[in-house]
Amino acid sequence: MNAPMMMTDRQLHDALLTIDSHIDIPWPPGPSPFEDGPRRVDLPKMRRGGIGAGCFAAYIPQGKRDEDGFQSAYARALAMLRAIRDMGEAGDNARGLAGRLATTVAEIEAARLDGAPAIIPAVENGHAMGLDLGRLDEFRSLGARYMTLTHNGHNALADSAVPRKDLGDAETLHGGLSDLGRAAISRMNRLGMMVDVSHVSKAAMLQAVEVSDTPLIATHSCMRMLCDHPRNLDDEQLDRLAESGGVVQVTLVSFFLKLGRKESEVTLSDFVDHIDYAVQRMGIAHVGIGSDFDGGGGVVGWRDAGESANVTAELLRRGYDRTAIAALWGGNFLRLLRLAEEAQA
Repeated sequence: MNAPMMMTDRQLHDALLTIDSHIDIPWPPGPSPFEDGPRRVDLPKMRRGGIGAGCFAAYIPQGKRDEDGFQSAYARALAMLRAIRDMGEAGDNARGLAGRLATTVAEIEAARLDGAPAIIPAVENGHAMGLDLGRLDEFRSLGARYMTLTHNGHNALADSAVPRKDLGDAETLHGGLSDLGRAAISRMNRLGMMVDVSHVSKAAMLQAVEVSDTPLIATHSCMRMLCDHPRNLDDEQLDRLAESGGVVQVTLVSFFLKLGRKESEVTLSDFVDHIDYAVQRMGIAHVGIGSDFDGGGGVVGWRDAGESANVTAELLRRGYDRTAIAALWGGNFLRLLRLAEEAQA
């Protein structure tokens, strides 16, 4: 009797439900997501790289905290969320170029079974809601499954890890979360939206752990002990995130992986070093992958979604087994998303 054939690295990769928890889209609208073009992530690259699902973020740059700034951010968020929905509702099904809008765990899993890349909408920067909590309901109605509380620069919800001097930011504005930020987290809990603490200050992140009824997620962050950048999470933050059941999704931005380095100077191995550190510090159940492609992500060996199988090969080389790789590539993310759904009012 012949021994069973061993899976190749690529066969294992293709057998997994792989989820990239943070991808940007060009804005104003640029190259089509349905064609294999200059974007780091488009639907053909997702298929070629075996990416089963991607969280596409409506990224809102921080602007002035006044009525004009709030209204501009809100309008942009709505337009971007509609463009993200179109990635899952348009396209050429006959040629296999369409994605599938998926806003629940069940829909993500169904898309995987049908071989369609799942499109999961998100919002990056709570500046998008201004001072109006009701706008969170609108974002959720357009499919958003998480919102990143800040970007670079303080907003009305929380302090950022990177204050914007050009916007007049002092080191801190709220001492962490504002009262509005606390209310926004509670509203997100009731809406089934995950709370993303990438970009927020340490004080805001630690306060959010206490405020949120569901575990937090950092959808695109790296380890401060390996790279001393203020955007990265230190050991105290990693410990609190793990203790509360949360997850850090390690990101691919070169200067968060190695301080001051360009994409051409950082490798896939450097990226997986950060995964190793997080796993050793927090445990395998609290770590995942979020590339930040088309928002600055990219290193030698993983320059776009089409090269995603290289990550699985490197994890295998380092001794991770199938169960661990499945957890890193999507299982841990889905656990948090399921908890958010169960907490929805």
